[in-house]
Amino acid sequence: MRNVYKKVLPLALLCWWPALVTADQAAPDIEYLLTTLGQSDCTFIRNGKEHSATDAESHLRMKYERGRKYVDSADQFIDRLASNSSWSGKPYYIQCPGEDQQQTSAWLTQRLAQYSAGK
Repeated sequence: MRNVYKKVLPLALLCWWPALVTADQAAPDIEYLLTTLGQSDCTFIRNGKEHSATDAESHLRMKYERGRKYVDSADQFIDRLASNSSWSGKPYYIQCPGEDQQQTSAWLTQRLAQYSAGK
């Protein structure tokens, strides 16, 4: 039985390794998005209620901590966790000074593109 563990454990680690590496590579991009949102002067609209940018960052950070296993990239973070309410299914919106209200997914995607272009 011991020999089985010696053979299976390394194989199991090899199977999980790509997912772990991808998640670690996505973390800086996601952290950038969360911090940028929190430092913005924008209003976050969730389920029809307005929230501050710092509250928005806190909320999405909590969703990311709970749902980290479902995302392998910043794009997946936006699509799967940061675009709409998991409770009501309603999209999140963001209202920034001097700009039209837009879906949070579009705002985050734009910030991610700018960040990626600057790398």
